Amino acid sequence: MQQWRNRRILDLLGMETPIIQAPMAGADSVRLALAVCKAGGLGSFACALKSLDEVRASVQKLREATDRPFNLNFFCHVMQAPSQADIERWRDFLRPFYVRWGLDPETVPPSRLRMPFDKEACRFVEEIRPPVVSFHFGLPAPALVDRLKNRNIRILSTATSVAEAKWLEEHGCDAVIVQGVEAGGHRGMFLEKDPARQAGLFALLPQVADQVKIPLIATGGIADARGIVAAFALGASGVQMGTAYLFCPEAEIPPLYRKALEEVSESGTALTNLFSGRPARAIVNRYVEEGGLMSDAALPFPYAATLVLPLRNASERANSNDCMQLWAGQAAQLRRFSNSRGVLRGVPGGVFLGKRPLNVRGSALHQLENRYSQTRRRRKFHPNPGGQHAGLL
Repeated sequence: MQQWRNRRILDLLGMETPIIQAPMAGADSVRLALAVCKAGGLGSFACALKSLDEVRASVQKLREATDRPFNLNFFCHVMQAPSQADIERWRDFLRPFYVRWGLDPETVPPSRLRMPFDKEACRFVEEIRPPVVSFHFGLPAPALVDRLKNRNIRILSTATSVAEAKWLEEHGCDAVIVQGVEAGGHRGMFLEKDPARQAGLFALLPQVADQVKIPLIATGGIADARGIVAAFALGASGVQMGTAYLFCPEAEIPPLYRKALEEVSESGTALTNLFSGRPARAIVNRYVEEGGLMSDAALPFPYAATLVLPLRNASERANSNDCMQLWAGQAAQLRRFSNSRGVLRGVPGGVFLGKRPLNVRGSALHQLENRYSQTRRRRKFHPNPGGQHAGLL
């Protein structure tokens, strides 16, 4: 087994390798989480679009196949029901797209909403006791956090700024996931309001490291060993990767989505609120481009998605990605996997995951770590002398 010098996340979460597969609602699967767990990382399962009975069945499958730790992910947003006037404004915004697909925006059936973590979900998690629970959009009520901690469940959540990271530390997180603006899917913003002012990962991460004492997990634009080594050098104890795993066969995405991932360029994604009402990074398709990326007409999260869903479904049925929801980060082109070996033996680009190393340009990750360590010693560079990040590599 590879010896990692920074063991803060490994010891906290009981992992062999400090790599977390990002939870991806609608795209991840039990098979994907299980493959990552068996390989020594932390597999994750997104619960936002699942009923508690569906989550229970998934956890049972995981536990039947492995005794290694796994992560269940929940949202903890505030539900703000829109007014009828707001609904009509959003319907009018979407009407040209409905007309294009021959749909009637007045006859849209209700769809399952992404519900926040509540007392019922907390009772469920207390009962099944997953090793790790992560949250997006902040944390649930303090009383619920305390109940989970009393069950010795490790708690993670996402920060997109220094202020959010400090808030999470103060409110009971065991580790903070530092999300750069490069990341695919929803921004984890809960104190911040303006996505245009969000920082990239390698600008944000060291600033958080200087202010927060608990372990940090870097996410956003990391797809190979180079990004992982850089994240560790800047203060992370682990990384979370999502888009890279969408290329794996265990990811439950349609062929059109896979094709779009294979073809997207480094400038082919953008932040948009046109799918869910919250800023999220997606591949720019016709709907996103013609809709203008961000719109004040969008209903608040998660209500906007109900009226968009018929467009997404019609687009996929027509074998077109024009209106499909295609979450992806900016580093999609750095690496792809065509089979499950990418999950079972390593993460993209040469990271140790489990016992077998894969190489990047002839150097395994520990050699890259040594190179960074030597450089830092020569330059006498210590970002936090004597503190938690001294001697990271």
